[in-house]
Amino acid sequence: MKILLSLLVGATGALAKAPYYLTETVPLPMGEIVEVSAIALMPEKKVAIADRRGQIWIGTGLYEDDLSKVSWSSFAKGLHEPLGMHWRDGSLIVQQRTELTRLTDTNQDGRADDFSCLCDAWGATHDYHEYAFGSDPDVNGDTWAVLCLTGSSRTASDWRGWAIRIDQAGKMHPEVSGVRSPGGIGFNPQGDLFYTDNQGLWNGSSSLKWLKPGGFVGNPTGNVTAKKFGLPAPPQPKSKSRIQIEREKDPRIIPPAVVFPHAKVGQSPTAVVPDLTEGKFGPFAGQVLVGEQTHSEVQRVDLEIVNGFYQGAVFKFLDSYSSGIVPMRLAEDGSLFAGGTNRGWGSRGRQPFSLERTRWLGKVPFEIKTMRVSPTGFKLTFTKKVDKILASNPKNYKMAAWTYIYQKSYGSPEVDRAKPKVIAAEVSEDALSVEITVKDRVQGHVHHLDAKALNSTDGESLWHSDAYYTLNEIPFATSSDN
Repeated sequence: MKILLSLLVGATGALAKAPYYLTETVPLPMGEIVEVSAIALMPEKKVAIADRRGQIWIGTGLYEDDLSKVSWSSFAKGLHEPLGMHWRDGSLIVQQRTELTRLTDTNQDGRADDFSCLCDAWGATHDYHEYAFGSDPDVNGDTWAVLCLTGSSRTASDWRGWAIRIDQAGKMHPEVSGVRSPGGIGFNPQGDLFYTDNQGLWNGSSSLKWLKPGGFVGNPTGNVTAKKFGLPAPPQPKSKSRIQIEREKDPRIIPPAVVFPHAKVGQSPTAVVPDLTEGKFGPFAGQVLVGEQTHSEVQRVDLEIVNGFYQGAVFKFLDSYSSGIVPMRLAEDGSLFAGGTNRGWGSRGRQPFSLERTRWLGKVPFEIKTMRVSPTGFKLTFTKKVDKILASNPKNYKMAAWTYIYQKSYGSPEVDRAKPKVIAAEVSEDALSVEITVKDRVQGHVHHLDAKALNSTDGESLWHSDAYYTLNEIPFATSSDN
């Protein structure tokens, strides 16, 4: 097996995210254009990366403190834009645009020599936008894929605009309709599946959406495939309406779990990664990290289920990556690997491609850890003790709310603005949480909380003071709430 030397590609040196996280450039194969599009963690601390041009490389040394010793070997070439990859039973399972493929090195020479098609039961044209993002196995060992619309706006081949499940026998099952332009797919820590969809037709802003089997996630363009194959007709929402109005008409409509307000919290969300590190990546274990291509960032999402539907808050988290993030992997030791590309889309990170590793430095930032809904407002928890005097003053919380036009046109401005008001704030005895009572919340709206007036007990300001909570459901009051 030929081991290739490495060349530092991307931002040189290391970049600290305040004093809390350290991001370092991982050297990539010398002389190669590696627009990283998928990452898989392998045994023996090896890491596989795929690129948009169809190559797969296997690297060693990516977990070491000294990244100059990283080395790569070529494992496969000639794939069609792989956008999902995982290691299973001695093989790499790769989601290509046109098929799910198992790649195996049967003669142990370090290169794949067996390429087995596991499923290709969907259509594809020459359109550049017909991306297919693939998941890790679910609890049953099945793999899922979200299939982008043709040109992100029409259906020129079968099952475009759908989330499909591929069982271990290779049979394809259409599970969720209404997909538009996905940027990534992944599980939360509880094992439920989500994907990110981008602002566009029937999507007022980008969002994280729950792939509930049998559900419809918003865009009716792919409904023609259901008719062609004799499936029950998915919902056909009314344009110029609101998600809240339309889901009340048809319970199959699953609202976005968390909306990412356009430009305020990125504008092209991608990878979906659960934090299962039990604190090795900081104080946010059990939450979900979401990549961001255009702004070259990582966002943090806190999810909860209310009345049977997912909702929650998104917080800005890590920024200044070298390129636009597409895939991410969070290893058990707390190493976050992020792959980047800006070809065709552009990104704040100016490098054309990159691979970077982020680690927590051990210092806890003062942050709003979670924002959860209550019958009368929201409960905030913090990573450090909050100043009780500041936190008990309702004037130190600013809130605004809005929604988006649910329409077949591209995107939407923020509309139906409301002015929820924090009228009371009760700090817990340990100063790690606050219950805020909020007047005039609006179901179906994004609620923006600005808490920059708060400090920790030692005078530290919030690292990020804004939270954006998508209020799909309001819980009922119980006797203990009265």
